[in-house]
Amino acid sequence: MQVYDTIAAVDLGSNSFRLQIARVVEDQIYPLDSLKETVRLAAGLTSDKFLDEESQLCALACLKRFGERLRGLPSHAVRVVGTNTFRLAKNASAFLEKAEDALGFPIEVIAGREEARLIYLGVAHCMPSSQNHRLVIDIGGGSTECVIGEGLEPLRMESLYMGCVSYSKRFFGDGKITKDAMQQAELAARMELQTIRFEFSDGNWQEAIGSSGTARALADLLKQNNWSHEGITAEGLAKLRSMLLKAGECKRLDTLGLKPDRIPVLPGGFAIMSAVFTELNIQHMSVAGAALKEGVLYDLLGRLHHQDMRDVTVSQFMRRYHIDPLQAKRVEDLSLSLFKQVAQGSDVDVETAQQQLQWVARLHEIGVSIAHSGYHKHAAYILENADMPGFSNLEQVQLGLQARAQRGPLSKVPKLSEIIRDWSAILALRLAVLFCRSRTDVVLPKMQLKRSGNEYRIKLDKKWIEQNPLTENALQAEIKEWKAVGVSFSVTS
Repeated sequence: MQVYDTIAAVDLGSNSFRLQIARVVEDQIYPLDSLKETVRLAAGLTSDKFLDEESQLCALACLKRFGERLRGLPSHAVRVVGTNTFRLAKNASAFLEKAEDALGFPIEVIAGREEARLIYLGVAHCMPSSQNHRLVIDIGGGSTECVIGEGLEPLRMESLYMGCVSYSKRFFGDGKITKDAMQQAELAARMELQTIRFEFSDGNWQEAIGSSGTARALADLLKQNNWSHEGITAEGLAKLRSMLLKAGECKRLDTLGLKPDRIPVLPGGFAIMSAVFTELNIQHMSVAGAALKEGVLYDLLGRLHHQDMRDVTVSQFMRRYHIDPLQAKRVEDLSLSLFKQVAQGSDVDVETAQQQLQWVARLHEIGVSIAHSGYHKHAAYILENADMPGFSNLEQVQLGLQARAQRGPLSKVPKLSEIIRDWSAILALRLAVLFCRSRTDVVLPKMQLKRSGNEYRIKLDKKWIEQNPLTENALQAEIKEWKAVGVSFSVTS
């Protein structure tokens, strides 16, 4: 993959959309330009989890402006991530199509723990080096990420369904800040935190860091009122609670020096932070200037420098699920060889497709750890549902579909034709699994795979076919499977 001098990250958060453009000098990132717009996407979620039209239009207008700034940058130098609201919205797929068209770049919807990993990566790179175990808390618009890490390595990651926008809408929707509403909000947040309290309490870390806009706003308020010289303190939060309750309404908070876009979501963010301090027994929290978008930049830099977290995850999964490395290598080598013969002229990104084929070939037998019978189905389930650091939700779905389609009836693979735009990688994988069935280093015949539109033809030595009737029979069955999905596949000699 080519290395670029300029890279960009876009964080499509539930409260704000943020863009960061940076210059790369060796292994360092130097900011060049940044944009932020308060979209408050989470507020547009209806009670039945659909994103309303008004919020969509606001988001699309912002993305068009971001798209103008990104214009001219190559696709591999830009990474765009969608967070909690994209994960929750039932109409996210339809909205994503319009959003990608407005921005001009693909959008990855990332899982909560992947968001937590990237946030920690951003914080760790902007903070002084330390041997301490650090607790990082990021209160976003729709979710709160909690991470414990050491150095640049996250050790424990969780994502909780509570955010400053969703909690402000739920408990302070009328703009009133009452004692009862605050108690209810804090209690709800504490109940969410109960699930992680044991692993994230103060005995597991030595330093707490806040990385969100909520954390920065709270720290600024405490400092302005001389309740904390630096960061956030438990004592300062108690005094701020009294101030908020005395104000009684969000509109009366404009005298506190807050940015106007922060005022409507401050009560919800405060309630969550208060609950975090109580449940995890935090007395003091520093505030970092970096978060998700910086983490995305450093993760992108790693990919460009061939230090891709996804490769690390695949290697870890191979060990965890006891995959036979020799068989995985056989299938990987043959599938890539076949794919390269028909990849040119495809309307997909060949480099990306080849990379995904490499990953799924290495993991194609991951389901054997559950049961050999139907192992391809188990493989698909694992790849689609496991926490896979570095991978977006769509990438996991694509890997799962390819693993599911490695054998058996193609017509029974759900949504295969909807998501897979090109059959070449799946055909290459199926043929590699078929020819490597013996699980030994047998000498295979020379294979010439050719393609013309939606027609594929493989040429094999006639004598070899006659000497391998089992494989010949499997190839004849393969012809029928492809015909069932409207693709022509034939064998010639």
